[in-house]
Amino acid sequence: MKSNNALAELPEVFADEDDATRGFIATWPNAEIRGADGRVVWTMAGYEFLQEDEPADTVHPGLWKQAQRNLQHGLFEVCPRIYQVRGFDLANMTVIEGDKGVIIIDPLTCAETAQAALKLYREQRGDRSVTAVIYSHSHADHFGGVRGVIDEEHAIRHNIPIIAPSGFLWHTVAENMIAGNAMSRRSQFQFGPTLPRGVCGQVDCGLGKNMPNGTITLIPPTRTIEKDRERHVIDGVEIVFALAPESEAPAEMYFFFPGLKALNLAELGQHTMHNLCPLRGAQVRDARLWSRYLDEALHEFAPHSDVVFAQHNWPTWAREKLSRFIAEQRDLYKYVHDQTVRLMNKGQTALEIAEELRLPAELAGVTHAQGYYGSLVHNVKAVVQLYLGWYDGNPSRLHTLPPVEAGSRYVAYMGGAEALLARASADFAAGEHRWVAEVMSHLVFADPANQAARQLCANALEQLGFAAESATWRNAYLLAARELRQGVPRAKRRSMSYDLLKAVPMEMFLDCLAIRLVAARAAGRTMQIAWHLHDAGEHWLLSLGNAALTYRRIDTANAGAAAADASIAVSRERLAQLLGHESGIAAAVASGLEQGDIKVRGNARCVAELMGMLDEFDPMFNVVEP
Repeated sequence: MKSNNALAELPEVFADEDDATRGFIATWPNAEIRGADGRVVWTMAGYEFLQEDEPADTVHPGLWKQAQRNLQHGLFEVCPRIYQVRGFDLANMTVIEGDKGVIIIDPLTCAETAQAALKLYREQRGDRSVTAVIYSHSHADHFGGVRGVIDEEHAIRHNIPIIAPSGFLWHTVAENMIAGNAMSRRSQFQFGPTLPRGVCGQVDCGLGKNMPNGTITLIPPTRTIEKDRERHVIDGVEIVFALAPESEAPAEMYFFFPGLKALNLAELGQHTMHNLCPLRGAQVRDARLWSRYLDEALHEFAPHSDVVFAQHNWPTWAREKLSRFIAEQRDLYKYVHDQTVRLMNKGQTALEIAEELRLPAELAGVTHAQGYYGSLVHNVKAVVQLYLGWYDGNPSRLHTLPPVEAGSRYVAYMGGAEALLARASADFAAGEHRWVAEVMSHLVFADPANQAARQLCANALEQLGFAAESATWRNAYLLAARELRQGVPRAKRRSMSYDLLKAVPMEMFLDCLAIRLVAARAAGRTMQIAWHLHDAGEHWLLSLGNAALTYRRIDTANAGAAAADASIAVSRERLAQLLGHESGIAAAVASGLEQGDIKVRGNARCVAELMGMLDEFDPMFNVVEP
């Protein structure tokens, strides 16, 4: 059960309830959305338990309230001409009514949910055509449904702009390719999509309910915003685009609508503390810059706004109230940054700062500053990581033993498994769940077959999940507990959006080969292979040496041919097929060589040998056991 301290620390006033429901127009039963094959892609069914006023004992009361607010779904009016569909996906889809049609901001995660959101809007507001699509930033829940709202050929034929911030396409693809397999597995812990919904399971994600299970798509932008401020009139609507790179996403922007007196903060200002580094993993976000962008929005746009809204959660109305909201969000990230850096410069480590730091009284009582999605603890660690990296400065932790060997020695030092279990059981009964989870993890890594250790570790993690204010912490704890009890389900190779694969630049494709190279298989080998992307007119030379793959772009097809052992000519379409092959890149190339649909000049055996040196990644690798 959770500690009563959670109740005592809860902000007294939840001022957001009315804002979360304000402007409601219509919805569908349970917001249920099915794919073309009849499979449920999204539904709010299963969250009925949240209709109870009294929080369950197994859910932090603050998270319970946030989960209730995020339960609202349907079409909402933000202000005249601006509407949002909320609760049909993790993110919101914003619809701006122009002179001839509608401008879509962030078409959700997948085509099915975006199509449904647009259909709901049209049922209530008329069958208006899409005259522009805007991506606020480079995360999939803000662009992945684009083909559900517009056809690419139609957009090209009618010159319909697809607008994104500078660097959008590169960062969109990069995040999903280089570390994509690891991020995908860790995302399961962050969002909890495989957990059952209920008071002992998944209740929320802080920013919204959950992730949909649909078709992620992408239409590359036709126009990018390159300057800090750009003012454009799109379908009769004046929009000021404000870039905010290296904040919540590497490529991000927000928007001000002067004629509508409305400010859209994209994902810079939400009704929760956000992540400076999410549990799924990402490049650390700069809290100092994040705060600065909010300060600019506060002074440049808030004085002329009647409403501020974003691409998650709900809006805030009235100039004084919205200005206070932006100022508090600004000060939240600046406080976390500055106080962490202050204590860091006094010699404290990330662990020590995270244990000590608390929000100031002025923010501790503010609902939208609470850690329902991000958390103060892991945001502190992210700030330290940004400036100092992984090493805490103590040489005794410069080269620590890996988990299995360390676990075995911890268990031996503590008198063996039985003695450790006895002491940990007593500590569990005393409510020392953090400590029990830590020491039982050592025993699980020393002896993963020890069922008593697995169960006690799972029980401790479960209690930590029940007490967690952060939805992502809760999801992580509860999924870890389930995998300790039930094991890790097997899964086929991770699949990726074909649209994303088609957008992969050649250099990133070659990096995808390089990060799969098994050094032991490549020991002592050297070779060079020329790659010709004939429909793009690109030519690259891939070199193997010292168990590393490097590459460089060459001017012409002939420039590298003389030096290369072999050369391969492919189209961008074929490149995407190789990346997306269900058996992996190496198997796809090997199959292509056998069938003759990949043409090789020179020594074809070198290509086959290189493919044999590549690894493939298990999408369901172990996390809480060896």
